[in-house]
Amino acid sequence: MQKDDVLDKVAITVKSHKLLKKLLKENPKLDEIMRNSRNETEALVGVRNWVMQELEASPAALTYYKNQHTGRVDFEALKWRDYAAIRILDYIDHAGMEFVDLNLRGEVAISNPIKTIWMAVTHGTGGAKPYFFEDMLHLFRQFRGEEEPKPPIREKVEEWMSRYVSGQDPRIVRLREENRERILEIIIKKIDSGKIKDAKFKFEPGMSHEQKFLRVLEWWNDWKFHLKFAVRNPDDLNEMLGHSLDPDTMKILYDAQRAGIPFFVNPYYLSLLHVRVPYFAIGADLAVRYYVVYSQQLVDEFGHIVAWEKEDVVEPGKPNAAGWLLPSQYNVHRRYPEVAILIPDTMGRSCGGLCAPCQRMYEFQRGNLNFNLDKLKPGETWSQKLARLMEYFEKDAQLRDILVTGGDALMSSDKSMEQVLEAIYQMALRKREANKKRKEGEKYAELVRVRLGTRLLAYLPQRVTPELTRILADFKKKASKIGVKQFVIQTHFESPMEVTPKVKEAVGRLISAGWTMTNQCVFTTAASRRGHTAKLRQVLNEVGILPYYTFTVKGYMENWFNFTPNARAMQEQLEEKIFGQIPGKHHETIKNFPLEAETMVENIEDMRRKENLPFLATDRNVLNLPSVGKSLTCRVIGITRYGRRILEFDHDGTRRHSPIINKMGKVVIVESKSISEYLRQLEEIGEDISEYQGVWGYSLGETEPRMPIYEYPSYDFKTTEEFTNLEIN
Repeated sequence: MQKDDVLDKVAITVKSHKLLKKLLKENPKLDEIMRNSRNETEALVGVRNWVMQELEASPAALTYYKNQHTGRVDFEALKWRDYAAIRILDYIDHAGMEFVDLNLRGEVAISNPIKTIWMAVTHGTGGAKPYFFEDMLHLFRQFRGEEEPKPPIREKVEEWMSRYVSGQDPRIVRLREENRERILEIIIKKIDSGKIKDAKFKFEPGMSHEQKFLRVLEWWNDWKFHLKFAVRNPDDLNEMLGHSLDPDTMKILYDAQRAGIPFFVNPYYLSLLHVRVPYFAIGADLAVRYYVVYSQQLVDEFGHIVAWEKEDVVEPGKPNAAGWLLPSQYNVHRRYPEVAILIPDTMGRSCGGLCAPCQRMYEFQRGNLNFNLDKLKPGETWSQKLARLMEYFEKDAQLRDILVTGGDALMSSDKSMEQVLEAIYQMALRKREANKKRKEGEKYAELVRVRLGTRLLAYLPQRVTPELTRILADFKKKASKIGVKQFVIQTHFESPMEVTPKVKEAVGRLISAGWTMTNQCVFTTAASRRGHTAKLRQVLNEVGILPYYTFTVKGYMENWFNFTPNARAMQEQLEEKIFGQIPGKHHETIKNFPLEAETMVENIEDMRRKENLPFLATDRNVLNLPSVGKSLTCRVIGITRYGRRILEFDHDGTRRHSPIINKMGKVVIVESKSISEYLRQLEEIGEDISEYQGVWGYSLGETEPRMPIYEYPSYDFKTTEEFTNLEIN
């Protein structure tokens, strides 16, 4: 017997019965259809005829439903009731379809909500949870026009933003100085007791306690000190946090340790977490804290986690999921024709800390990447491999953008960083010279953008030393002469609390070196609170960083705790981020921002002042698809008995993809959390969930156009249309 058949015979709970009763009372027509239908097919036909009759009164919505007219303009023309009608019809069109649910380790999820309601009405069975019926209640209220969205005015958004303080707030700075002092005292004791021994970070005989403290205070500015004294187990974590972790949290951390999940949190980042919670910033550090403290779901799933992105799984000699042939399955990742990710065989494979929602967690469970930094020092063969990787880039017809990441690009030593950048420079130079011999229309794309992906700006801003700044400035100076125009450091800040005075100093150095700073925020539950991401954009702008992406959390049930449903990402885009929208008349101006990177702070401030904007919303809200590309072009086409929505994504039509997408079709995602569970989680961390009520209605999305500032510069020659390093069967 199929599991679906088994669930059909499972009785619904008392709470589900009460919610069903309310659903039928509020919708007499639905009640009539359900009670008069002799089987599920009649129920489906009855609901479809009812909803279609309503939708036909809205021609624009009807054509959108039929996929005859889609795109941003048509999407923005839809009414709120249209969203509901389209979702109900999509539910019916996909009734009975099976979807592999990797949240449940590959079990089959079957969506048939109308049948589920009919089973509950007719037999009191179907096994649907209250979360399912809560979603249905809001869906039909939206369809009846009784539940309208109430988009906040700017003043309300700014009020929400004011709930969150910046890491540069003098009161927060003082609290963190207390944290630093506590942590340093613990480190002194560990050195004195012999628990920690290091050839560099040690005390001379006869030093007084005061002298020792001044010495460790000096070490605090050395990024290697923080890596050496990073916390690697639950007891040390709790000690560094003043024994402030509660027993339940400690149990989860002990279970995580037994499961083999590594710990790596450096002292600087730990100093950002509240121990003495300030009355003016209660809960302000949660987006930071939940990157350090693991969840029960992560512990339960560890050992069963699978790769989110299909192109992360590469077999030697075979093309990846996007069709690209790669020179190394460990060093190059690729989705798009124009860009490739380079992961050096250096300490850049590691990070300055382990993020709880890390997409590489499936690698950690195999014992890889477990913060053994000594093993990550480059070997003698790295130079030879690097040359081979550069040859691949040199002979690629479409590549114009290299993203050096890991891990974390800035974890590499100065010497390794210089080596990688010099190799990229020489490759770009050779490619340019080779192009002189090619005919017009046959020329290869030349390198125009170099990016470094890093979270060290948040985790360990001490890494940005004068020497690193010099290396980056020198590279920009000479690479600019051979046609590279964009030099970007892509950061990863989650919270305005991460933007500290040390961060401002580090960002200032990188800007002075002529590099543009952009940010990718992962839209975790804590980061998704009303006004939180808007405040982050504002605080980043103030130090000279432009928002780039706001990402839905990747992964399956292991990231349940941090996952925010895509409906909230749509809501944030249209109700909060909208107040930072830059008028089209300024698009040409901001397009030149990277060419004037040294004056980024002033340019951002001038743009905000001209248009009276609280922040510049230069980012796009998207999901990194477990397929090829990023998108928020989607429709909710199903829902499980647990109330978890099933979304069908189309690819982002605003950018160029691998030709393989013409064969791939659409991508289906089964979310790991229902809207109900998400709202209850927000309530548990102190949110007033009435402020989020409109989130239920967001079931359609269209990917925002990319801001001109992120477009590639044009060439003064015609490139080939040929693809190299591509194999599509």
